[in-house]
Amino acid sequence: MKLMFSKAWLFKIFINIWPPMFFSRIKLVHISPDFREARAEMKLGLLNRNGVGTLFGGALFSLTDPFYMMLLMARLGDEYLIWDKSADIDFVKPGKGKVSAEFIITDQMLADIDKHTANGDKYLPEVTTYIKDETGEVVAKVNRTLYIRRKKRFR
Repeated sequence: MKLMFSKAWLFKIFINIWPPMFFSRIKLVHISPDFREARAEMKLGLLNRNGVGTLFGGALFSLTDPFYMMLLMARLGDEYLIWDKSADIDFVKPGKGKVSAEFIITDQMLADIDKHTANGDKYLPEVTTYIKDETGEVVAKVNRTLYIRRKKRFR
């Protein structure tokens, strides 16, 4: 894991060949060198198409699955346990063609994590991701709750 998080370009390669992403046609197209911003895209294909010819809902959900958790793991390092606790998706319109999602780790998010976990408490921040089509229209809204806590030896 340390190697994957050592350089953004290594992380990008790993994510793009990771079977759950690769076979869903999900591609990490941008990641900032400091792991604060990422953009993933997914194209409609035979392996992610539903019965009516649009993007399968589970594939849309997968587009957002690992990114906040992994970006925070890269930013915060080995001191923290970080998991996806729960998530829900609101399908706004059918996904056709190519869709994308952006993930941004802000200074405020990092400060909140530090503040809420300083005493060893768990922190359950909620992040929202909008999946958009090529015209910028929202296809789906994903709400994700993360579980973040300092590891025992760092409390």
